[in-house]
Amino acid sequence: MKFHMHLALVALLVAIGGVPCSHAAETDTQTLVKSLDTDSDGTLSLDEVTKQAAIHFDALDADHDGTLDKMEIAGSRVSSGTLTKFDPDKDSTLDKTEYLALVKARFAAADTDHDGTLTPAELKSKQGKALVALIQ
Repeated sequence: MKFHMHLALVALLVAIGGVPCSHAAETDTQTLVKSLDTDSDGTLSLDEVTKQAAIHFDALDADHDGTLDKMEIAGSRVSSGTLTKFDPDKDSTLDKTEYLALVKARFAAADTDHDGTLTPAELKSKQGKALVALIQ
C-alpha cells in the first residue's frame, strides 16, 4: 500500500511539474540532444542547432512576414540590447539571417571547450540556456 501511495505521489508531482529542477533540467537537456542529434554522437553541432533554429524562427514568425519583431521574440530571452546588436539594418526586427547569426553567437558562447559541439552539460550553462531559448 505504501509503495502505491509513493508511486501516486511521484506521478502527481510529475503531472503538476513538481519534479526537482535539477532532474527535470537534466532530462530536458538529454531529451533535446537526443531529438536534434542527427549523427547520434551525443552532442549538438552548429548545423544541428541551426536547422532547429530555422524551424523555430518560422514558428515564432506569427505574421509570416519573414521577420521577428519584439512581440514575436518576447519569449526567447532576446533583450532589446541583443536585438539592436544583431539588427544591422536597424529596422527593429530580426530576419532569419540575423536570427541565425544570434544563434551562432550563442552557440559559440556555450561551446566552452571550443570543440564545435555542445554537450548536455554545456547546454545547462547560462550560455547554453540562452541558446536553448532560441531553438525551442
